[in-house]
Amino acid sequence: MATMKCILGLLALLAVSAWTEAGVVKKASSDKNDEAEEDLTVTEQLEKANNKLRTLTPVSAMVVCGLKPHGKVYIPYVIANHYSSQELDLIKRGINSFSYSTCIRFFPRTNQRDYLHIQSLDGCYSYVGRQGNDQTVSLSRQGCIYYGTVQHELLHALGFNHEQCRSDRDQHIRVLLQNVIKDQQYNFNKINTLNQGTPYDYDSVMHYGRLAFSKDNYNPTMVAVPNPNSVFGTARQMSQNDINRINLLYCRN
Repeated sequence: MATMKCILGLLALLAVSAWTEAGVVKKASSDKNDEAEEDLTVTEQLEKANNKLRTLTPVSAMVVCGLKPHGKVYIPYVIANHYSSQELDLIKRGINSFSYSTCIRFFPRTNQRDYLHIQSLDGCYSYVGRQGNDQTVSLSRQGCIYYGTVQHELLHALGFNHEQCRSDRDQHIRVLLQNVIKDQQYNFNKINTLNQGTPYDYDSVMHYGRLAFSKDNYNPTMVAVPNPNSVFGTARQMSQNDINRINLLYCRN
């Protein structure tokens, strides 16, 4: 008999790459800059699509629930009908990637009350964790139709926040608020997160890049510590740590 598993807590885990897809998948919509954009990291894709990497203000606590028959967590979704067939195929590839390495099973909604509604709105964004009813995941046709970006926004919906907001982030990055656009400083708020014993991950698909929300797009808003030359925020897909965290949170009996 199916049981309901609910997990309380706001998470700021996450990492990058593990899925066998190599690099970022090319944007499906027709655009003169497609060839250049396929080389962008997830952070760069989000920044270009959202102009200022717009995200929703984090909530202090979330409830992430799903039916869990046979050890699988099933989450219903609906995709709006305004995507092209190519875009739809790419979005579904991102959705289905979770089933290859985790117990998460996204499935087309029938009559479920709570579900994810994937649609092309203003930018790439998602609420963090389950909100209930018709829950928006925005994947704009203008810059968000990438494999890694689909994974990024679905990870938010699963309850994961940005890596640089982790409770232990100060041991790994130094935030330079003086270089951050003033009304975007909340994106660097540290959160009391459940890290599940997993390491901080510079390669997380949820980690912003060094110039995220920079006032002049030249002076960095974050630097790595203790080694300032360490690279972060360059992910194009989920990392093994991202996958491990999903499995730790959802897939243990």
